[in-house]
Amino acid sequence: MASKSRPRTLSVYLYIPNIIGYIRVLMNCFAFAICFSNKELFSILYFISFVCDALDGWFARKFNQVSTFGAVLDMVTDRISTACLLAILSQVYRPSFVFLSLLALDIASHWLQMYSTFLVGKSNHKDVKDSTSWLFKLYYGNRMFMGYCCIACEVLYITLFLLAKESEKITDVLLGAAQQSLINSALLAFLVFGWATKQLVNIIQMKTAADLCVLYDLNKKHNA
Repeated sequence: MASKSRPRTLSVYLYIPNIIGYIRVLMNCFAFAICFSNKELFSILYFISFVCDALDGWFARKFNQVSTFGAVLDMVTDRISTACLLAILSQVYRPSFVFLSLLALDIASHWLQMYSTFLVGKSNHKDVKDSTSWLFKLYYGNRMFMGYCCIACEVLYITLFLLAKESEKITDVLLGAAQQSLINSALLAFLVFGWATKQLVNIIQMKTAADLCVLYDLNKKHNA
């Protein structure tokens, strides 16, 4: 039995989207290793890895290679990448608590969402059709809107990293960049709006997922 199941197990690990996931991990490891010695190369590699996050989903649907392992690998890679960048930003900006709070919110909301998804028997953490929040449903139901929010968030973090010097106040850096030109102001406003929307979605996601966990417990006691 073991010899028969091994090829099928191996084939999942070798799915094209999962191979892209491994490449993303290696790319991020190298990027963070050089982040302070070469900010520009780090930013390019980090963004390429971020773009590959969309590619692996496309390949998974294109070649019918959707897998639970791939979904978990994708989620873990995303969360660790963002967490590492936020941890770095917390070291170069003041107050550092801002970025550490964003890190905690990002991990907590997505972990709760994934856990509650499997708890209630859903196959995808993006299945939020039964949510009462229009913003939550819009975010996960419209790929373009979700893509805008995610890209705006990551590009804002990369921009802050490129602009950062030692122990600077984040407000000073943002205001300084915005005052350089009207185009800079418009671009920053565009990024900040997408970033703020994503943080609001994270808060809604965390509360919704927590409610599902509580409801699961109540139903379990009621049926006992």
